[in-house]
Amino acid sequence: MPRFLVHIHTGPADPNKATLGCLVALTAARKGHEVTVFFAGDGVHLLAPDHAGLEGAGTGRLGDHLTGLAEAGARFRVSGMSAKARGYDDGLLEDHPAEFAMPEVLVDLAHAADTVLGY
Repeated sequence: MPRFLVHIHTGPADPNKATLGCLVALTAARKGHEVTVFFAGDGVHLLAPDHAGLEGAGTGRLGDHLTGLAEAGARFRVSGMSAKARGYDDGLLEDHPAEFAMPEVLVDLAHAADTVLGY
């Protein structure tokens, strides 16, 4: 099964790009691909509950995409450094199939993936 890595570093300030990344990841997962979404930079904000209602123009609602990704078996990795710099702790991971990861994990995931997409 092909492996997809979707690296999302765009935050809620650009709802179209942020939700598009999640929509593409969800589409790959629903097609049966192994999907890992790596949230870094301002992208870590997307996992905060207060952004679940974020919606892009034609790209859907963030909360729906995150739920769909979890249901499809996608894994989330979250930059621990980005999260800490933005005031988040382990509570950010509670509602998601997520764990904190360092930059070397992103590099390893990219190396192992068949397809890498960035948003």
